Amino acid sequence: MRTLSAATAVLGLVLLTGPATPAVADDPALPPIPAVPGLPIPSLPTDLLVPQFEGSAATPRPLAAPEVPQHPYLSPNGTSSMHNDAYSTDAYDVSGPLGRRLSVRSRSYGIRECATIAFDSRDRLVGLCGGLEGFTMMVIDPVTLEAVDELLVSGRDLTSGANPLTDICGGTYFFLDPHDHAFATTTDRTIAEIAVSEGGTLTRLRDWPMASYIAEDDCLVATGVDWDGRLWWFSQQGAVGTLDRATGTVRVVRLPAGEGIFNSVSADETGGMYAVTTHAAYRLDADDSGRPRVTWRRAYDRGTTQKPGMLSQGSGTSPTLIGRRWLAIADNAEPRSNVVVYDRRLGVTRRQHCKVPVLASGASTTENSLVAAGSSVIIENNYGYSGVQSTMLGRSTTPGMARVLIGADGCRVAWTNDEVIAPTSVAKASLGNGLVYAYTKPVRDDLVDAWYVSAIDIRTGKVVWSRLTGTGIQWNNHYAAIYLGPDGTLYVATVAGLVRVADG
Repeated sequence: MRTLSAATAVLGLVLLTGPATPAVADDPALPPIPAVPGLPIPSLPTDLLVPQFEGSAATPRPLAAPEVPQHPYLSPNGTSSMHNDAYSTDAYDVSGPLGRRLSVRSRSYGIRECATIAFDSRDRLVGLCGGLEGFTMMVIDPVTLEAVDELLVSGRDLTSGANPLTDICGGTYFFLDPHDHAFATTTDRTIAEIAVSEGGTLTRLRDWPMASYIAEDDCLVATGVDWDGRLWWFSQQGAVGTLDRATGTVRVVRLPAGEGIFNSVSADETGGMYAVTTHAAYRLDADDSGRPRVTWRRAYDRGTTQKPGMLSQGSGTSPTLIGRRWLAIADNAEPRSNVVVYDRRLGVTRRQHCKVPVLASGASTTENSLVAAGSSVIIENNYGYSGVQSTMLGRSTTPGMARVLIGADGCRVAWTNDEVIAPTSVAKASLGNGLVYAYTKPVRDDLVDAWYVSAIDIRTGKVVWSRLTGTGIQWNNHYAAIYLGPDGTLYVATVAGLVRVADG
């Protein structure tokens, strides 16, 4: 991982100390007022200097998509994890905000960002929220955004030299099962099972230590579950393990030396578990004894360097599954990244179905997963994001969003929007209305840092509307995902709390 960077110092200055006096429009370099837990994310006078809403309300045009089977060991599709479901589609059947009299509400949790959010059986948000103190699981009211309960899952070792703003070890990903039990990795290389009660209380039920199965300088990155209920875990240095929760039996396979895992994983009903390392895309299956084995591996073009905006040299995407056949990722090629689609089925001889270049030449990469939108995927450009300082003083990252259609005979780019600037958002599609939502930040010559939720027409690539959340560093989402609740309300985490956007 990266060493402690200027981004950490910037965030600490902005959110811990704050200025002696409020920021004003003629001094935009002054850091904003501090975020106080329990209050809204602080607004600034500069909010009045930028458009609050641009565009017009959308007319819903639902988009047909291949079925995503309901995983028997995950909560209902759209509620179980950062990427929504076992296929990691980042798409919802529900209709999200259309842009009609939008209301924006926020709540600050201090220096704490809820990167992964699920929804329990009572539609409350369950978030794993990272801060300087470590990783805290929170149950959050979906309307008021007040914390119902919170539980520190694991602490953070600030002496390790790892940058808290880019360190994904033991605290980024978790999944929620049908019984409102969350399974999360910890910084001490343990898998924790945490229950959400009917009243919203969090209880740590059980820990499964995995430290003896991985190197001392390694860490757990992600957990998953296959269709037989077997729990899988993945380490950053390429150890992959299965856990029989009934017996406690752990079995491990190690991927080739030098291959790292920096993203979450996917599963399908045929028993496959899918992961992407810094070198290759994988399907793994458990044998009769439960031991993980590599079913197939396909190397992709990882480029020659770690591009600005990436946490590693390689793909920044989790594997996105589409229908019963496809698996899609983005590579790290130069001068342009490619969307690569594989045939994931067993027994096929031609594994790679297509590869198509996307986004800006010499400045293209994505650290966020592809969005499955019908028989297509949507990619956003994250090139140039090297930390929160990259989007301060009116600056932003390289623009670009594109849609790639997947056909029986190959792939093609349906559209490219070279104006959308989404520095690090995990975009999400609403199949219920035909929009894809991104968290955007335009370049401004007046040095004001304005952050927006933007709705883009999936069919045309045109921005339908954008709604301001706020101005200032405290509104930076810093790799956190957008989520749609079961009622279509949109949520996005920032470095200082959580934002709720809904039609009025």
